[in-house]
Amino acid sequence: MNINISDSWKKVLSGEFEKEYFKNLVSFVRSEYHTHNCYPKGNEIFAAFNHCSFENVKVVILGQDPYHGEGQANGLCFSVHKGIPHPPSLVNIFKELQADTGKMYPVNGDLGYLANQGVLLLNATLTVRSSQAGSHQKKGWEFFTDAVIEHLSEKKQGIVFLLWGGYAKKKGSKIDQKKHLVLSSGHPSPLSANRGYWFGNKHFSETNSYLRKIGKQEIQW
Repeated sequence: MNINISDSWKKVLSGEFEKEYFKNLVSFVRSEYHTHNCYPKGNEIFAAFNHCSFENVKVVILGQDPYHGEGQANGLCFSVHKGIPHPPSLVNIFKELQADTGKMYPVNGDLGYLANQGVLLLNATLTVRSSQAGSHQKKGWEFFTDAVIEHLSEKKQGIVFLLWGGYAKKKGSKIDQKKHLVLSSGHPSPLSANRGYWFGNKHFSETNSYLRKIGKQEIQW
């Protein structure tokens, strides 16, 4: 695994790269990518950071781990490459976006356009083995992404953190809620959404309302 991460994040996270857990993680990921099909592609593992510099982060959306189907994951949580059918969670995200903001349901499932506006689309685990959800959990990625959230919480102000589902909500303990806005809801997966825990959360409009209030540019969802 090559750590092809933007300079703005390298400065912030350089201490993590020297830690024992991260060295073990790199070794594990390299072995997995050599012996199995894994996602996303090696050069997309740190895509969330390369699309959205540390300085530009205004919103953080937390996912769990990448899509494990062929050609889906592109290094941004909940996002797929252009032309790939939308997975059920992304369908529900777009449905809520349409209901909340009136935006037409997007044809393209690549969320890079959000990342380029300052939305950090961060999975708690950045890699996964093909067809095996959660297969790279508890190998060190969680320590790394905890550090990302802690640095953002400590060094910045006025970030909107969107925590969707129980796994993301656990990360809320790393966030200083006096300095930042934390919005929580159920996960957009059908299991949660169909039980009434997702639709109607209005997170997209609430995010923009907060950004307006603190003098930041709104996200063009």
